[in-house]
Amino acid sequence: MNFSPGALLRRPEAGAFLGLVAVLVFFAAFGGLSFLEFAGFSSWFNVAANLGVIAIPVGLLMIAGELDISVGAMVPAGAMMTAVIAGHYGLSIWLGIAAALAFGVVVGLVNGLMVIKTAVPSLIVTLGSLFAVQGMVLGLTVLVTKSTNVALKTEGAAKAIFGDFAFGQLQVMCVWWILVTAAYVFVVHYSRYGNWLFAMGGDKVSARNAGIPTSKVTVMLFVASSTSAAFVGVCQAILYNSAQVAGGQSFIFNSIIAVVVGGVLLTGGFGSVIGIFLGTITFAIVTQGIYYTDFDRNWSSLIIGVLLLLAVLMNNTFRKAALTYAPKKK
Repeated sequence: MNFSPGALLRRPEAGAFLGLVAVLVFFAAFGGLSFLEFAGFSSWFNVAANLGVIAIPVGLLMIAGELDISVGAMVPAGAMMTAVIAGHYGLSIWLGIAAALAFGVVVGLVNGLMVIKTAVPSLIVTLGSLFAVQGMVLGLTVLVTKSTNVALKTEGAAKAIFGDFAFGQLQVMCVWWILVTAAYVFVVHYSRYGNWLFAMGGDKVSARNAGIPTSKVTVMLFVASSTSAAFVGVCQAILYNSAQVAGGQSFIFNSIIAVVVGGVLLTGGFGSVIGIFLGTITFAIVTQGIYYTDFDRNWSSLIIGVLLLLAVLMNNTFRKAALTYAPKKK
């Protein structure tokens, strides 16, 4: 492996790593090391895990030149579908989980097919899906349960696998996040499918002319995104033994922020799974680390906003550096 300055600068996650180090130093200086102790570590790592499962497929969509904001509706949809089936009707929790994930697949298919068949920008398509799924979940939930909050009781294997604490205060979602990240690292960076994503983000027409099945890849990415969001909703419903119609909106912007902080360019064609992983941790530390300082909590949004702006500037800097240090063809 090449550890020369040029090779390191060409890594998409270089800026994300430096950003993570800077955030750690900042909160260590102003908040002490308590946020690095196990209790503090658990607080922000749990946040990162729930966000990270969604952020990676959203980031891959952005690398391929697309965007999915319907994840904000899919989280409560997955949670509510599980709660209604297993809690309100008293059916098997496994049926509720399967139905929620199947719904995620259907929404992803609809999003992907509409993008490739209509040529409407994915932002507009998924915005429509966001409101459509929100309205459907709210209307059906109130119609069936006469409430917007549904309780459920889960025990046994489903609780241990999807909605429990794995190591003390760490949620089992942390294990899922690490496994999902490892799987995506292999697919994106060690298989031909990853090259397809970057080619599509660079120039989709050229990628299609080169024989890349851009339509199939696009649909698969949207399915992964919506299903991942539904999965997070399922795990949250099982963990907290309840589901609410409201909620999930924060995942829209938080996932995009984490992805951008992780080194993915908004224009597509550049980024990495490890960078998204580091960017998600950085975002979680910023949102939780402020509680370990003496700062007014009202300033947290300002810090997040400044972080996003600095991340965009840093990513552009490293992108230019990568081009500068790129090996010259002889």
